[in-house]
Amino acid sequence: MASVVEKTIRRAVTPAVQAVASINRARLPGPAENPFLRGIHTPMADELTLANPTVTGTIPGELDGRYVRIGPNPFGKAGKGHHWFLGDGMVHGVRLRDGKAEWYRNRFIRSAELEGKGGPAAVGGPRRGFGDTVNTNVLDIGGKIMALVEANSFPIELDGNLDSVAYSDFGGGLTGSFTAHPHQCPDTGEYHAICYDGPSQDTIRHVAMDGSGRVLSETEIAVRHGPSIHDCALTRNFAVILDLPVTFSMQALIAGHKFPYRWNRSHRARVGLLPRGGSNGDVVWHEVDPCYVFHVGNSFEDETGRVIIDVCPYETIFDGEMPGPYGKPLGLERWTVDGQGGKVVRDTLDTAGQEFPRPDERYFTKAHRYLWAIGMPADGDLEFVAPMPLYRHDLATGERVQRDFGEGRIPGEFVFVPRTPDAAEGDGWMMGYVIDRNRQTSALEILDAMTLGVVGTVEIPHLIPPGFHGNWIAAS
Repeated sequence: MASVVEKTIRRAVTPAVQAVASINRARLPGPAENPFLRGIHTPMADELTLANPTVTGTIPGELDGRYVRIGPNPFGKAGKGHHWFLGDGMVHGVRLRDGKAEWYRNRFIRSAELEGKGGPAAVGGPRRGFGDTVNTNVLDIGGKIMALVEANSFPIELDGNLDSVAYSDFGGGLTGSFTAHPHQCPDTGEYHAICYDGPSQDTIRHVAMDGSGRVLSETEIAVRHGPSIHDCALTRNFAVILDLPVTFSMQALIAGHKFPYRWNRSHRARVGLLPRGGSNGDVVWHEVDPCYVFHVGNSFEDETGRVIIDVCPYETIFDGEMPGPYGKPLGLERWTVDGQGGKVVRDTLDTAGQEFPRPDERYFTKAHRYLWAIGMPADGDLEFVAPMPLYRHDLATGERVQRDFGEGRIPGEFVFVPRTPDAAEGDGWMMGYVIDRNRQTSALEILDAMTLGVVGTVEIPHLIPPGFHGNWIAAS
């Protein structure tokens, strides 16, 4: 697969194309006009270690581990054509143990790209693709803290202090790009991922790994136009492919844009059901009305065998030239896929714009009752001036509990942490960073998952720029 991808890249990006792109990039708006390089998005210049940060309220004694989130944080002076998705990776973490906050740390991902800009020295490990920036998600995979990105670099392992250890191809088993959103089956422990690589316009890959992170299989799936597939879904029997109309754009690349994906009205929107262990010919495709989905809340098979997927779709995204993912959010939807090739049925569960839907992960692939999501501005304003509440959805009753964070306070993704491994669904806490635009500070907030009332807060005396994904990584 790697050799096929490399040949495709060489065909797609010739020296002439690169030269034209470089000329056109110089015509793009500079950093002073880029909203993702100023205000609340101003990058942090320093790596900090803050011992025993101030705590208000109570840190539950059951919490022993790290909350870690990653995001883009350009090192030095960002150039023209900078896109939010492409900044150097930086992780922000808080260590909790015995009812205390032991530290806050932020660390750059030690990439060769970062070193080339004058940053800290790069770590070793296998490389692939055009660069080695990693900036999108942090997960526990096989007992290791792994930072992830899609469509390019291999993942990178972090140690318990969030310092970069080495890039990883999972022991040699990963031959191509990975994803920011692998999903783990709670019954088998397996991880499943749908992986794309932009210039490889006719192929994506399903990657399956065991619970230790050993690659079990890589399966090529035929596609068209090089679709961007940020997330996937997983059920008891299927890996679910979201082949939606955001695709690789040679026109955008030639125009100098570093993020060459655009809304593509000629691309057929479809959802594919790939049997676990199946091959390309086994995929059953289902047409869906055009839209784009970054994130899946959960997915499962109902009693009739239909696949149910809870998603936060957008009417369009990347529809034009823009330095970030501007689009109209359509709320929370439930998609029903019949498994026979019929059209996907889309039902709206909540019309309010929202993102980062998260379940109790112990129920991923299973029928679930609760889902949490962050409210998003209806106009796609990613400077986040409008209020952004946290929602707790009861999918059995339709009830929505809402937490408002207050004027000028902006939450990121919140994740569910169960009280104990065998606690009932929803019995635990929600956890995430909240930044305060007015005070230029941040906090890790721990909320009761059902009421969304504050349990404890770890105060961080600087503003953490809005980032992408994080998770609770238990010490055990």
